[in-house]
Amino acid sequence: MDVAGLVAIDVHTHAEVSREGHRSLSDELFEASAKYFKGAARPSISEMAAYYRERRMAAVVFTVDAEHATGHPAISNEEVAESCAEHADVLIPFASVDPWKGVGGAREVRRLVRDHGVRGFKFHPSLQGMAPNDPVAYPLYEAIEEAGVPALFHTGQTGIGAGVPGGGGVRLKYSDPMLVDDVAVDFPELRIVLAHPSFPWQDEALAVATHKPYVYIDLSGWSPKYFPPQLVRYANTLLKDKVLFGSDYPLITPDRWLADFDTLDIKPEVRPRILKDNAVRLLGLGG
Repeated sequence: MDVAGLVAIDVHTHAEVSREGHRSLSDELFEASAKYFKGAARPSISEMAAYYRERRMAAVVFTVDAEHATGHPAISNEEVAESCAEHADVLIPFASVDPWKGVGGAREVRRLVRDHGVRGFKFHPSLQGMAPNDPVAYPLYEAIEEAGVPALFHTGQTGIGAGVPGGGGVRLKYSDPMLVDDVAVDFPELRIVLAHPSFPWQDEALAVATHKPYVYIDLSGWSPKYFPPQLVRYANTLLKDKVLFGSDYPLITPDRWLADFDTLDIKPEVRPRILKDNAVRLLGLGG
């Protein structure tokens, strides 16, 4: 990967469909998500690579393994990693291991890093039906910490299940970033990313990221024009080295995100940190 030639690194994109057409969510949740995000496209990983290559950007790609809570099998981590390896000039593979797998999940984490070049792991507590600080997940965090790669946690409200009776069983309470604070305490060397503006817990996310040295925030899932003012203020100052560009592609395109980001009152010297430099350091891409 020619890091110097990149204009940005998007740390939050989704593999939504496998090579065989298997969707990342059940039909009910998939259709509700499409409605919530106004019919976003569902590109293949190869199509994602072409999209980012055209824009001189790199992207972190992952799916979500929530089979225990949803009954829906995930897209294979191996497929995501192999597809990213075919496009290593622009794509960076993350994996997702259902935290309910416990010790077995920890073995899977180690294998994915060792054999498939996975560079980080995605958790979606609300979809996976587990609080991040549940000890069942701790063997996975231990393995991720040992591997020296980041753990990215969905935080705040989610569009998945929105409008479905009972939210499709998705419980918002599990995505309170204060629950991730416990993980940061118990695994002090683990690099953690709090994904999204964390509505309705934005102040909590800012508190955790300022207090814990290895906790970052990504800005995915929202158009920047809707960012809370305190998030913009902290991104410009105390957290200028810990805030990351993320779009949530294909649900939100980087084209739209970047156009709206241009209108924010962000200091010129901070913009490149958010768009690329902080991710380069977090992901160890500078060498």
